[in-house]
Amino acid sequence: MASLNMPRPAPHDLLWLADPRRSLGGVALPDWVSLAALATTPVVVRRDACRPDAIPVGLRGRSRAERFGTWIDPADVARVVTPADIAASRAWRRPELLTLAAIRTLDAAADALDARHIRWGVGGSAGFTLACGVNVLHAQSDLDLLVYADNPLPQADADLLAALQDAGPARIDIQVDTPQGGFSFLEWRRNRGKVLLKTALGPRMCAAPWQPAP
Repeated sequence: MASLNMPRPAPHDLLWLADPRRSLGGVALPDWVSLAALATTPVVVRRDACRPDAIPVGLRGRSRAERFGTWIDPADVARVVTPADIAASRAWRRPELLTLAAIRTLDAAADALDARHIRWGVGGSAGFTLACGVNVLHAQSDLDLLVYADNPLPQADADLLAALQDAGPARIDIQVDTPQGGFSFLEWRRNRGKVLLKTALGPRMCAAPWQPAP
């Protein structure tokens, strides 16, 4: 059971359930969901309206089409791993993983991000693979990175992120997480700051993603 002092999990955090059958046994789950597998693999926190008694989570299957959203009781969380935890672990530095383009891209980006003192983490399939040891990556997998930015990005940070996104070998999807929500760095870069901001109350178009909604 999660500690009462544990911070509330944030979007993209990975959660292991103490008892998946207790947490999800009453939910009408798709056929591809295996409660037995969830005893050892995590669910991911998704962005949704705040409820003090529940955490919005997503379950993933083997393909991108196999995704399912539901809610769990915070007391059912046994373990939390954040994207930043995964970045700090450097768990990708293993020969069998470095054959993958997404992992080579991650290895090349990590030290540059740290040198700029950027708060960042690993999400998506790479984050899932590194956190739980179940490889869901393939040769064409993208790399999903999270950048945590309480304030507008300094130009030097934005320049570095753009350079990393252009360098390859794998495509990098960078999500910038602000106190107001999350947005695509590539969209922000292409549209000169106007983005679709993903918030707990749903997506909204805005030109100032660090400012509270009017």
